[in-house]
Amino acid sequence: MTAEPTPGETPAAPSDFIRDIVAEDLARGRHAGVVTRFPPEPNGYLHIGHAKSICLNFGIAREHGGRCNLRFDDTNPVSEEDEYVRGIITDVRWLIDGWADRCLGFKSAGAVPEARTVDGRTDYRLEGAADGEPFHASDYFDALYFYAEELIRRGHAYVCDLSPKETEEYRGAPDRPGRESPWRNRSADESLDLFRRMRAGEFPDGARSLRARIDMASPNIWLRDPLLYRIRHIAHHHAGDRWCIYPLYDFAHCLSDYIEGITHSICTLEFEVHRPLYDWILESLDLVRPLPHQYEFAKLILSYCVFSKRRLAHIVRERAVAGWDDPRLPTLAGVRRRGIPASALRRLATMVGVTKYDSLTDYALFEHCVRDELNTSAARRLAVLRPLRLVLENIPAGDRIECRALDNPQDESPTSRAIYLTREVFIESDDFAEVPPPKFFRLKPGGEVRLKYGCIVRCDRVEKDADGHISALYGTADLDTRTGGSAADRKVKGTIHWVSAEDAIPMEVRLYDRLFTVPDPAADEDFMKHLNPHSLETVRGFAEPTVGGAAPGQAFQFERLGYFAADPVDSRQDSLVFNRTIGLKDTWAKATKK
Repeated sequence: MTAEPTPGETPAAPSDFIRDIVAEDLARGRHAGVVTRFPPEPNGYLHIGHAKSICLNFGIAREHGGRCNLRFDDTNPVSEEDEYVRGIITDVRWLIDGWADRCLGFKSAGAVPEARTVDGRTDYRLEGAADGEPFHASDYFDALYFYAEELIRRGHAYVCDLSPKETEEYRGAPDRPGRESPWRNRSADESLDLFRRMRAGEFPDGARSLRARIDMASPNIWLRDPLLYRIRHIAHHHAGDRWCIYPLYDFAHCLSDYIEGITHSICTLEFEVHRPLYDWILESLDLVRPLPHQYEFAKLILSYCVFSKRRLAHIVRERAVAGWDDPRLPTLAGVRRRGIPASALRRLATMVGVTKYDSLTDYALFEHCVRDELNTSAARRLAVLRPLRLVLENIPAGDRIECRALDNPQDESPTSRAIYLTREVFIESDDFAEVPPPKFFRLKPGGEVRLKYGCIVRCDRVEKDADGHISALYGTADLDTRTGGSAADRKVKGTIHWVSAEDAIPMEVRLYDRLFTVPDPAADEDFMKHLNPHSLETVRGFAEPTVGGAAPGQAFQFERLGYFAADPVDSRQDSLVFNRTIGLKDTWAKATKK
């Protein structure tokens, strides 16, 4: 069991079964070093679930002074786009920055694997570099095509004329064997000829495919003569229009690992049944160098979230959110915009651990990680989200009474700043009740509270508008109760926050909450009916003037309210926009018990 990390840090070497395998391999001399990879398909944006895989692959490389290649498994031009490539690079750099960025494996700009002869056999290899460009499986299309022809020559693959629908029908099901294709015994020479004509663009989409010749009766359905190549007359976002046949994931993935010299190919549990095919392809080619091996672990699944790219795309397409970086989405772009620090995601990945069984992780654990990280790093500031004006009639207009407020009490040597008590201040509307309920310790007519960092104030009268709504409060400040005053030790039961109306700067505040109302929305095909109608509320508030210079994404704790971050897209110096990252307490736990 790994000890819980100190906020702001990630343990140097967590313990789990995959790390044990890596350590044993190195101790036995099976590998001279460690090379892992993070291989997303650029058909969508990364989400919190991917963060666990990133942390595991980069973490293992970091712990052994190795390298983790960022590789795009871009073998399906229909759904892949450069937009996703750019977004993924940004997300990965953000998540590992300052933690494992030295392990980021890039290749030299423009480099592709070239054929070389080793012991009479053709070999392809591509090394990583300290800088340059991310790896792309599409850069290996020439090498993959060579290996596909080699499988045909060895009698391990054949060109099949079944249509996609017929291929699926012949495949069978887990409870019944498949049927052999009528073209399964096609000769190597004929298959080679047809495969080359497929590459030349002679046949339309779906007319033919290249399949492995394995075992149509295998209990593992992925070994029933799986597809290796299909025809698709469509340009590729990275490779251009050179190709009209494209390799399937299972064929490209294992060989991409080999070409890059990956030592440990670490992926999630759904690929466990693919591992026999991964090994079969590599072992069927008589390759020159040591073969990579695949290891599987349980993915991270958070309650109150959906992680399916298809479903996330549906949410965006239906405009239930403002886009892929909407702070309510579990995308890394969304959580970053919301103000969640990368260290909180790394902390979460460490705390959930690496196991061999899937489970639903409580969203409260994620929030716990976020709060702990922000508690140590976020500066404290005063802000009011739903302002109510309080006029302190015994303070002359124009007077400014200096008070000292702590920047962050969690610092070893906390600093303070000046804030000014003036004749008019804003308090939260919820901090006043004209007819207070029992045990209401905030402001009420004739009652007293302490303004935090200020003094005790009393409400003397209430002013209302023509509609009967409270428009202002009038009261008195007991200035002797300020720190250092003659009555500084006088006690009252309530303390509230405030900002000077004279100094306050206006801001838009977006109050984000969980996007779904049920713990496992993905369990319902009609998951959209569980969207939280209150996942976003926008209010206009005020903050103390020191907030005015907030940098994009800068985080604060607005005291008594929660953690907030300046929106990196919409916030400007002349028009502040803050996103609520998270509240100070878990309000959902209390709500679900009712």
